[in-house]
Amino acid sequence: MPVSDFELLGAWRQVLDLCGLQRGQSVALLTSSSTNEQTLRCAILAVQERGAIANRLDLQPSNGSVSLSRDPLAFVGTTPLTENRAAVEMLKASDLVLDLMTLLFSAEQHEILKAGGRILLAVEPPDILVRMTPTLQDREKVLAASAVLRAARTMTVSSEAGTDATFALGDYPILEEYGFVDKPGRWDHWPSGFLATWANEGTAEGRIVLAPGDILLPQKSYVTAAITCHLEKGYVKAIEGGFEADHLRDYMESFNDPEVFAVSHIGWGLQERAHWSVMGFYDREASIGMDPRACAGNFLWSTGPNNEAGGKRETACHIDIPMRNCTVMLDGKAVVQNGKLIGDKA
Repeated sequence: MPVSDFELLGAWRQVLDLCGLQRGQSVALLTSSSTNEQTLRCAILAVQERGAIANRLDLQPSNGSVSLSRDPLAFVGTTPLTENRAAVEMLKASDLVLDLMTLLFSAEQHEILKAGGRILLAVEPPDILVRMTPTLQDREKVLAASAVLRAARTMTVSSEAGTDATFALGDYPILEEYGFVDKPGRWDHWPSGFLATWANEGTAEGRIVLAPGDILLPQKSYVTAAITCHLEKGYVKAIEGGFEADHLRDYMESFNDPEVFAVSHIGWGLQERAHWSVMGFYDREASIGMDPRACAGNFLWSTGPNNEAGGKRETACHIDIPMRNCTVMLDGKAVVQNGKLIGDKA
């Protein structure tokens, strides 16, 4: 349901407050043809209201001729910033970048962050932004879970559907998404509320069984029949099942890159205001699916690149797979039990 500018402006005020935006600072609003006009309009008002300087940088879309989908995460790595030095330098000179077009997995994003810049991605529809406006409590919850994940050396995941997989941990950083950027060099995504890391190279082993109701992104589809993914030495070596398994395999093979089958980030959702069912109420081009990605108690795993974690894999195909009813254990201790957060009263 649409929200008013009043509601969205209030959400932007809260986010910019959490980001610590100060009077006189420079904010770059990065936009393209798909940017939501209401989101942009209210963001500019909120920035100016705080006495900061709002600069809009509008770039032409990219990847349209090579992507098989209009989803911004269907073909990653190259963006309108690729080889666009003037734009990159402007963003590096800004105190805060509001990414309203999607820069994920690009070398230019890493360059901006390495220079001390802050980037906040916000591309979901305005009503989703308002419903999941971040709070300090979101940060506390994510950081508390992060401390547990950081100390772990093994993650195991199981389910009644047949999932039984293990991942060695410790070589890669932790991805802490709580919805705002409160320190130099930080990237985050509004809305969010989940935690992830990357398995040590070559250690993902076992079997992941997608059950009916699990979700494929960027396909934005609920699985209707079991899909079995066999993991060996860090890669998905086989995908078995019916039509949906064939469809997934065909899509991945279309990139002609064996690295698309590598296991990427692994983690779980922590956001109680995210809902599994929401994706089904939106047109596939209206949302990128942050509700299922962040939904409390999910197991979220992915395939493809790991360059955002400092790895060398830069493949263009990235698939996120949020799963229900899984048990996630760190060094033998459960953090998610049958799809419920440990300690969750729900």
